[in-house]
Amino acid sequence: MRVLIIGGSVFLGRAIVAAALAQGHEVTTFNRGVSGPGLPGVRAVHGDREVPADLDRLVDGREWDVVIDVCGYTPAHVLEAVRRLSGHAGHYTFISTISAYPDFPAKHGVDETFPRHECPPDADADFGEYGVLKAGCERAVEGYFDGPSLIVNPGLIIGPYENVGRLPWWLTRISKGGRVLAPGDPDLPIQLIDARDIAAFTVAQSEKGTTGRYLTGGVPANATFGSWLTDCVEVTGSGAELVWADDRFLLDHEVGQWTELPLWLAQGPETEGGWTHSSAKALAAGLTCRPITETVRDTWAWLKDVPEDERSFGNRMLRHGIDPGKEARILADWDARA
Repeated sequence: MRVLIIGGSVFLGRAIVAAALAQGHEVTTFNRGVSGPGLPGVRAVHGDREVPADLDRLVDGREWDVVIDVCGYTPAHVLEAVRRLSGHAGHYTFISTISAYPDFPAKHGVDETFPRHECPPDADADFGEYGVLKAGCERAVEGYFDGPSLIVNPGLIIGPYENVGRLPWWLTRISKGGRVLAPGDPDLPIQLIDARDIAAFTVAQSEKGTTGRYLTGGVPANATFGSWLTDCVEVTGSGAELVWADDRFLLDHEVGQWTELPLWLAQGPETEGGWTHSSAKALAAGLTCRPITETVRDTWAWLKDVPEDERSFGNRMLRHGIDPGKEARILADWDARA
């Protein structure tokens, strides 16, 4: 097939490019060319999706069987792309997020039938936060592309080339050894998914012309918080000691949930469904998920060759990881508790 991937230079987008190339497809990428080099074998068109003239240049004289949009965050910008690509592509796949569902992470079993955030398809970036805007982006695709469309709602993604910085931060911290502050209950079941598994599923469904929506969060309870951090200790060979502090203690010490200790959510009414979303529909349709141990191993194999000052632990708006001094103070307080 002729496949256009909007994005395609980092993390999930990169994995989707690799999966499409592996299937023998002719791949064109459209991005600004600043996040990283494209994979060998792609036809790179550089431009900014927020610039209408760049979109016009992209579609001029070109047609594709499938579009896979990996980097749409503002409904108005997605709408512009959808309108221009209508008539130039046969199928449109949009990569959204589980955060498009307002019931996540509070309610158990969030799936494709749950309501989405209210957001119009032409909203600008000031309309709401990430998940709200993604819901508007979905509506732009569903309502204005003149052909079949597919929405993919990933859950918590990890894997090689991760630029979000969650698993890379844990691997980096644990690789330094010593006593490592670990959050909450080590036996808490969690649900993670490798970007490469989402990529394979997305390309396969796009090949079939699948429509509708699929939540791709991985296999329920495919790890515990303790097992994946233990995997980090083992693959790095650091001999680090995981020191497990309970939720209440961490909250009392003002540890930022989700960010300072990545992926940690204190258990309570507002987070009860954080690890129980359902990928049953996607699994029935052919989503396959590798063991999390394999993902941790492969991520470290990539990361260990990246100089620490070049590793990404987030961006200027959201950075992952706790300050070493703060971690040391909390560990000392944990040791001294009555």
